[in-house]
Amino acid sequence: MVYAIGFALFALGITVSVALHECGHMWAAQATGMKVRRYFVGFGPKIWSTTRGETEYGLKALPLGGFCDIAGMTALDELEPEDLDRAMYRQKTWKRLVVMSGGIAMNFLLGFLLIMLLAVVWGLPRFDQPPATQLGAMNCVQSQGPDQKYLPCTGEGPAQRAGLQRGDIVTAVNGTKIKTWEDFSAQTQKQTGPFTYTIERDGKTLSIPVTPEQAVIYPTKDGAPKTVGKVGVGHDIYLPVKYDFLAAIPASAAFTGEIGLRTVQSLAQMPAKVVDLWHAVTGGERDPETPVSVYGASKIGGETAEHGLWSLFVLTLASLNFFLGAFNLLPLLPLDGGHMAVVIYEKIRNVLRGRKGLPDGPPVDYLKLLPATYVVVVIGGAYMVLTLVADIVNPVKLFP
Repeated sequence: MVYAIGFALFALGITVSVALHECGHMWAAQATGMKVRRYFVGFGPKIWSTTRGETEYGLKALPLGGFCDIAGMTALDELEPEDLDRAMYRQKTWKRLVVMSGGIAMNFLLGFLLIMLLAVVWGLPRFDQPPATQLGAMNCVQSQGPDQKYLPCTGEGPAQRAGLQRGDIVTAVNGTKIKTWEDFSAQTQKQTGPFTYTIERDGKTLSIPVTPEQAVIYPTKDGAPKTVGKVGVGHDIYLPVKYDFLAAIPASAAFTGEIGLRTVQSLAQMPAKVVDLWHAVTGGERDPETPVSVYGASKIGGETAEHGLWSLFVLTLASLNFFLGAFNLLPLLPLDGGHMAVVIYEKIRNVLRGRKGLPDGPPVDYLKLLPATYVVVVIGGAYMVLTLVADIVNPVKLFP
């Protein structure tokens, strides 16, 4: 039930994000004197609508986005004679850019507000995490029950008795070099008697003998039990940092900048991820860094809710808004960035014509840009289908 609620809430969050994106366009257009003819959430058959002023507001059957119809977005639009002077394509360059960037700004603003919420309620996660094999909290050794829940235990564990300390970095387990926490766990679980950890502590290399305890674990739900060696230690992590409201503003701004950089990097890697997605669809292991569809993102939202990780739920929704904003900045039609590129081109062209004593040129003929637009739509649509199929047959798994 919690999973279903989380799934539905995240899907609703995506719908609200897209709706507010279109609100950004609408409010900017209205503020600059343009005419907004329609604003709808969703596509397909109309469920409900009402007219306020000169704008029809409504809801359509498929909650897969939305649209804002501004009179005269291009010179191809049919206009009533009284709307000709208010046509978007006839407005000053700065007004057109403000309207086209309004949706992008709304996604960035929504993402920032979600980060603010995260900072105040749960705390901001730190990007500077400790080395992969650094030891963290230590306790007694716990076995698992058939439901994979850990059973209670008491006293000190082998790691504490051996003199290991939080912050020690393990470089080898019984002579086998390791680089990841998975390596550490796998090598430790193999041990049935006394063995040695090679560690780094305060710039020194030490060998620490440890005697493990045997514990029962269930690798998968409804799976057979397995007896492994354990020492009672976890991976060290830096906990999220909470802020009061005022302190959260600069902290959230810095955090947003870091997410923005990572978003740009992920956009640059999208073409290369096609191979990884195809590998996942054809039965290979799913790379958790591959893009996800709306369904896949909602599934992640459901899983985070099921595990009670509402902070991760909020962070994922914020990251999605930053991605939507950055993606729409790409100078490709039919994205907002493509329309902005056309406006900037017209401005530069007219400035150059003015220097030659020539009048402004005509608006860009969007019919000539249709082939390039179709290419982007087809490639983008195919990419979305590929991510959807991957999310169905081989979804990203955040939890074992």
